[in-house]
Amino acid sequence: MKNKTLDYILRATWQAVSRMYNEEAHKYDATMATGFALLSIDREEGTPSTALGPRMGMEATSLTRTLKSMEEKGLIIRKKNPEDGRGVLIYLTEFGKEKRELSKNTVLKFNDSVRQHVSEEKINNFIEVAEIINELIQNKTIFNSHANDENATLQDLKK
Repeated sequence: MKNKTLDYILRATWQAVSRMYNEEAHKYDATMATGFALLSIDREEGTPSTALGPRMGMEATSLTRTLKSMEEKGLIIRKKNPEDGRGVLIYLTEFGKEKRELSKNTVLKFNDSVRQHVSEEKINNFIEVAEIINELIQNKTIFNSHANDENATLQDLKK
């Protein structure tokens, strides 16, 4: 991927990872979104439905569709939040917990496979770069004129 922009590399890599997860999930009549939702729901305490969207980086309409499908398949149940009657908690059913383990093992297998082919140093560098990119985005410094000063560092931008 020489001479490609960073955003192109991120997008192409994520699309490949997403496609891989969806192909694997398809074997179990599921989707990557379903697997990710299963992993994002607390096994014992349940999770407020309003917390799932931000946790998963999903828009409300997509999340609603995913949760509806999961409920229809018997993976989750919804219960009123006892602390806030307006809110809903999402709980995994026993079947949902089984599928959560499958999703967890799939993610761990991916991570193990990458770790077998990439040195720990390179993985740590990758994580560091990803964290810096996320920080730059969260701080809205990428298109800020001060952020584009060639002498500005991330530490300068935090001031």
